[in-house]
Amino acid sequence: MTINNKNIDNLFYIFVTSHLIFWILIPTFTNHNLPLDTIEALAWGSNLDWGFNKHPPMSAFFPEVFFQIFGSQDWAYYLLSQIFVIISFYYVFKLSNEILKNKFFSLISVLLIETIYFYNFTTPEFNVNVCQLPFWSLTAYYSWKIYSGKNIKFWDCFLIGLFGALGFLSKYLFIYLLVSIALLFIYLIFKKERKFDFKYFIILEVFIVALVPHFIWLNNNEFITVTYGLARTGLEQSSFIDHIKFPLLFLGKQVGILIPFIILTLLLIKKLKFKLNFNDKNLLFLLVINIFPIALMFLTSLITGSKIRTMWMTPFYLFFGTLIVYLFQSEINLKKLKPFMVGFLFFFFLSPVLYAYVSLSKDDKRTDYPGKEIAMKTQYAWDQQFETTINVVLGDEWNAGNLSYHLKSRPVWEGVVEREKLDQLKDYMCLDSICVGSR
Repeated sequence: MTINNKNIDNLFYIFVTSHLIFWILIPTFTNHNLPLDTIEALAWGSNLDWGFNKHPPMSAFFPEVFFQIFGSQDWAYYLLSQIFVIISFYYVFKLSNEILKNKFFSLISVLLIETIYFYNFTTPEFNVNVCQLPFWSLTAYYSWKIYSGKNIKFWDCFLIGLFGALGFLSKYLFIYLLVSIALLFIYLIFKKERKFDFKYFIILEVFIVALVPHFIWLNNNEFITVTYGLARTGLEQSSFIDHIKFPLLFLGKQVGILIPFIILTLLLIKKLKFKLNFNDKNLLFLLVINIFPIALMFLTSLITGSKIRTMWMTPFYLFFGTLIVYLFQSEINLKKLKPFMVGFLFFFFLSPVLYAYVSLSKDDKRTDYPGKEIAMKTQYAWDQQFETTINVVLGDEWNAGNLSYHLKSRPVWEGVVEREKLDQLKDYMCLDSICVGSR
């Protein structure tokens, strides 16, 4: 069976275009309201800063850019999510081709990860996890450029520092990838397999300079995002048994997440037979960007007794398809391509069908929240009392954030309701736990 590279490129673009269309249209037509994390990001974005009470700033910055372009059009934020997913797919495809030297196998690498629900079912909700995806793939790609190249180029170092910083400013857990790659280069230099080059400092300099504004914000806000992240792990309440329970639970969940991926892999290969040659530089790099971050996460749970939430692992599996194809490339049976494609199409269509079913069959989800209707009623009640424009909204990110998003005046979200904040307003009106006002 011969497939030329142009046809494979076309197949890749057909795949990502189909993914894009499905995952924009289905949530657009089945959801009544944007998901929780997207509304939170838009609330923060209305009052952009170098950080927020839960997360660093990037997950708010990009939705705000889209709001300035598209306004309160729900489909635009589903598009934003899929743009981030497709960029990550593109660089997975690109890096896979440079390692595998085979575009067909590179395409297979991307098709495999489409079965992992982090890259389909959960993607309509733009959040910190989705926000990491392109930066994760870009950081890995440009790290490979330095790793595999004879000469270290300034721009490769600059881009690693930049994309590493943007990933870290999306979510702090991005550090697990950065540490893994740093350990690889430290190991190679220590083993004298690579010479130390002062251009490496370019990465560190760009990374630190890009983070300085956020570090200043952190210091001025009592490291609130760090405190929030630690609280989510349940670290303060951990007991001895948690050092065993949570790591095992973590491993079990990872296996569960990968079941469709494993099934599709078994449909393609002849035997579960591979060799681990740690002198193979390609394999070493793939192990570092795939296994090391997961292993470090496991060790974090084991040592601290912290609970690792499933969605935190969203970007960790981007290059898993590449690793599996590289390990089993000699066992890939092209005669089994038909059952593989049948299996792929089954999972490809199953996920959006399930998403649509859940969205339409249940009416108590966040995406069923009547945000537009509440905004209309709020605007009407305001207009009966005041002649000014609503430009401030106070309350929690979900309820107040929905008003900020749906009201035509796009009021700025300024946090929880406090007497001091209300006293600073010219006019204000409170409805339950939400207040709207004008300055």
